[in-house]
Amino acid sequence: MSKRFSGYLFLVLLCAVALLSGCSAKKAANGLTPVKFLTDWYPQPEHGGFYDALIKGYYKDEGLDVTIVPGGPYVVGEQQVAANAVQFGMASSDKVLEAVGNDEPLIAIGATMQHDPQGIMVHADSPVHTFADLEGHTIAVRPGSTWFSYLEKRFKFNNVRTIPATYSVSNFLQDPNYIQQIFVTSEPFFARKSGAQIRTLLISDTGYDPYRVFVTSAQFLKEHPEVVGKFVRASLRGWRDYLNDPTAANETISKLNPAMSRDQMAFTYQALKDGKFITGADPGQLGQFDSARWTTMYQQLLDLKILPKPFDPTAAYTQAFVSGTAARQISVETPNK
Repeated sequence: MSKRFSGYLFLVLLCAVALLSGCSAKKAANGLTPVKFLTDWYPQPEHGGFYDALIKGYYKDEGLDVTIVPGGPYVVGEQQVAANAVQFGMASSDKVLEAVGNDEPLIAIGATMQHDPQGIMVHADSPVHTFADLEGHTIAVRPGSTWFSYLEKRFKFNNVRTIPATYSVSNFLQDPNYIQQIFVTSEPFFARKSGAQIRTLLISDTGYDPYRVFVTSAQFLKEHPEVVGKFVRASLRGWRDYLNDPTAANETISKLNPAMSRDQMAFTYQALKDGKFITGADPGQLGQFDSARWTTMYQQLLDLKILPKPFDPTAAYTQAFVSGTAARQISVETPNK
């Protein structure tokens, strides 16, 4: 997720050191099973439930000694998990399907977000009010963004120019015609703080609606299903607590990532809540998957020729740890704070 880079070098170094240390599911001297969880960016509220589970001891309650490893722009989390360099990581359902299509043995074990907060940001007086209105305009997009390929095909763009997106709103603030890829939980905060009047459009509203997920490797799941189940249960317990009260986790996040202000964290948390990104419309769906949505995403990627070959999309995810008895147990054991 797009955040400012200043002050983050120590996190990149921490990530590199942690990844080099490898992984194991053997119990340590303290009786806990050590595992590593690689996030998709520097510590931020979008990771709040995982930090909540860590600091409140929910992972330890399950017999796990979890180390949360910060990601960043130079870390490809899917590859690290598929290669068993870490046991767990963050991704999105489209990226997981792409990985499986390329013979990378990833499997999604739970949904971090039911809907993706990815979108575009325009100035308030921009003539762009729908995605179809992008025709004839220039948009800053991260190279290789699959969602943009979907938009090109759906809206039959003939004259849309793309330029590489940056992790900043500086160009947006200087150019009233600038349009850029964003996360609605992030960049609007900086734009509005600088006085810009903006509007946002969610990519999920176009029908391209990936889950944000947490994943493991097919090998680790096969060899250690009990560890996977414990990690999922504790993580969802943390997310339920975080949505009720983010105070403790955000305090930890602010210490780990001093470049993130309390105002920014408050904005992101409220955006996550208001947009129902974590739970969707039904809080009872926390962490869960809908098979039809996975099939739809698979077909979209196949139609775009993103996937090199057909395969069974159910190979990319499991619902064993996020539905039925496990989900009800989480609900009973974690009362509202």
